[in-house]
Amino acid sequence: MERERDYVLGTHEQEVERLGLQHRVWRPHVLSCWHRTGITVGKRILDVGAGPGYATLDLAEIVGPTGEVVAVERSHNFIQALQERVTRRGLTNVKAHEIDLMVDPLPASRYDFSWCRWVAAFVSDPGLLIQKLSRVLPLGAVSIFHEYSQYDTWRYYPSLPHHGPFRDLVVQTWRESGGEPDAGPVVIALLRKNGFRIRSVQPLIFCVRPTEYMWQWAAEFVDNYLPRLQDAGRIDQAFVDKLREELAHAEAGADSTMITPLVLEIIAEKL
Repeated sequence: MERERDYVLGTHEQEVERLGLQHRVWRPHVLSCWHRTGITVGKRILDVGAGPGYATLDLAEIVGPTGEVVAVERSHNFIQALQERVTRRGLTNVKAHEIDLMVDPLPASRYDFSWCRWVAAFVSDPGLLIQKLSRVLPLGAVSIFHEYSQYDTWRYYPSLPHHGPFRDLVVQTWRESGGEPDAGPVVIALLRKNGFRIRSVQPLIFCVRPTEYMWQWAAEFVDNYLPRLQDAGRIDQAFVDKLREELAHAEAGADSTMITPLVLEIIAEKL
């Protein structure tokens, strides 16, 4: 139960659904990344911090029955959700391990790739995570990260008076839990320190309108995180009502624009 409680965003069913929306929004960019790095039939992938398994299933279908995906995840709720999806799809090339990245060793195997999205930003010791990856990945294996790098790029135009304070509280509570929302540059330095060569780094940041799918990614996050801040006594009902009112007005506005939080796509090779 402790493992479930200390997830900053929770592991309840509503969060599982939000993660599904998030994955669908980001899926085209993720698939493009995997294609460019060479993930294909027969490859063996380590999915680090797999959550409820949305990326795991995509990877399993790409590598096919001659490949394998090893998914590691700390949350029992997420592992259950992942295994249920694997069973429904009839996939036989997925192995799921309920392990704590900060405590347990990573499963050893002959991996070709590792995939890690928004995990280094949440663990208490990213250096330990990269050390463990370095131990299990063979020479020539490719490690792929999508990590936030400058969270405060997230903003709206015209500006929303209550969004800035909300975003700042997200960052504050994230750091209080032991994470780091601007983890991208930290990951790059740690990879170099632990025997990886950086192949490429590129920014993923988008300017979107209310009619675009990615707008809903941010809207769903706000909707889920407001009650957590309120339950923690960080905001009151008046703040919740005001921000929701501002977001509804922005979504209805013809001139509204949102800039997303900056994410770095980092591709590194084990030397």
